[in-house]
Amino acid sequence: MRSGKILEIFSAKDGCCVVLRTPKWEDLDDLLELINSLVEEKAEIIVDEKLSRDQEAEWLSGLLLRLEKGQTFFLVAEVDGKVVASSDLHLGRGSEKRAGAVGIAVKSGFRDLGIGTRIMHAVVKEAQRIGLKVLVLSVFATNKRAIFVYEKVVFVQTGRVPRKHFREGKYIDEVAMARLLG
Repeated sequence: MRSGKILEIFSAKDGCCVVLRTPKWEDLDDLLELINSLVEEKAEIIVDEKLSRDQEAEWLSGLLLRLEKGQTFFLVAEVDGKVVASSDLHLGRGSEKRAGAVGIAVKSGFRDLGIGTRIMHAVVKEAQRIGLKVLVLSVFATNKRAIFVYEKVVFVQTGRVPRKHFREGKYIDEVAMARLLG
């Protein structure tokens, strides 16, 4: 899929206009701001150290190449010209080629507006289009907001890894979730 392709435009619950599209090179600084803002707020994500612009540029260049080759699917949500959320769909290989792993990040101030749910619906639609049979994801057990969104788009909890993460002096379980596709 080409970079910058618009998949959907919609109004969020607060009335702001949201553009769902594939990323482009010009998103570099916004994507860096997104991930580093999540690190700063100690969001329940795996990344716990800020990234440099060079690290983000290396990641983005690889992502755009994989996107163009159809090896991955990645969406950003843009509001007022700024990226405020992103989601990726990693495609499995070998015996897992009919499975995809999903990740999503939504910037503070843009949560609870329906953006995450719309992104998840778009990812599910793309997964079905390319013939995937199952989507999987993992989430911190303490991230109730994310679990709610995933369950709303028909993901079910399939397991738990006790004490997988260690944050702020506490162990946190990881919840595995899956959604079967037609």
